[in-house]
Amino acid sequence: MDGPMRPRSASLVDFQFGVVATETIEDTLLHLAQQNEQAVQEASGRLGSFREPRIVEFVFLLSEQWCLEKSVSYQAVEILERFMVKQAENICRQATIQPRDKRESQNWRALKQQLVNKFTLRLVSCVQLASKLSFQNKIISNITVLNFLQALGYLHTKEELLESELDVLKSLNFQINLPTPLAYVEMLLEVLGYNGCLVPAMRLHGTCLTLLDLVYLLHEPIYESLLRASIENSTPSQLQGEKFISVKEDFMLLAVGIIAASAFIQNHECWSQVVGHLQSITGIALASIAEFSYAILTHSVGANTPGRQQSIPPHLAARALKTVASSNT
Repeated sequence: MDGPMRPRSASLVDFQFGVVATETIEDTLLHLAQQNEQAVQEASGRLGSFREPRIVEFVFLLSEQWCLEKSVSYQAVEILERFMVKQAENICRQATIQPRDKRESQNWRALKQQLVNKFTLRLVSCVQLASKLSFQNKIISNITVLNFLQALGYLHTKEELLESELDVLKSLNFQINLPTPLAYVEMLLEVLGYNGCLVPAMRLHGTCLTLLDLVYLLHEPIYESLLRASIENSTPSQLQGEKFISVKEDFMLLAVGIIAASAFIQNHECWSQVVGHLQSITGIALASIAEFSYAILTHSVGANTPGRQQSIPPHLAARALKTVASSNT
């Protein structure tokens, strides 16, 4: 692991659908649904997201450089985002406390500056922690991390790396085994295979990875267009935006949108059948699935994700608009 590594995309060689027992699939799907419902409920009152496209791209490219699977890169982004939210909440809390002396009033500024100075270190720590959660990946060694940081001009010791990981762990109360949208996508694809979906799960899986990369990179624009579509207003209010935060944490909704958009790309004639299956599996309204898949499709036109060149032809996006319109009538 300490020698030079060649970048690669997520390996799908050993990935298979249709080999898991139906009882296991049912139990796992139920667990994911319960987990998703809890996450949506807990999202209310959060400050929002800190998913800057350049930072997401940095994580994706670093994960590829270190030969990590896609699930690790998504989990690293989730860990980093929740860590940043916690840090922002702490800074805001310090800023609103009535200071007893001048030194105390400067505390929140010191916390902010410390976060800025150590951001790259914390980002790398999130990737390293995510790699330790995956049984399919070798853990990224401290030597590899130190060499990478040194190449960027950051000089750190092994002790500082350990302290950085511990800081992330403590901030998140050691709860870093976070769910990712990919788990929901792959489980729903498994169910679709058993339900007789006309589009093979493996074909959908590759396109889903591409679109999931895209959603992570264009997170805010995609969800903003979804918000405008849901309220039928091009200028949502601040209150509407705050209420919509819980939608951003709905990984089940994101998964069905990803799969529906992927099915449209692979075989638009089978799109209605796939969406119908997704609706019966999850209970999500057809109109919601159509709106989300359209938001993804329209933002995919001409878009390139790291390490991939696939984009959606404009004529398919235009046809998707007509399909969504007919689904809403």
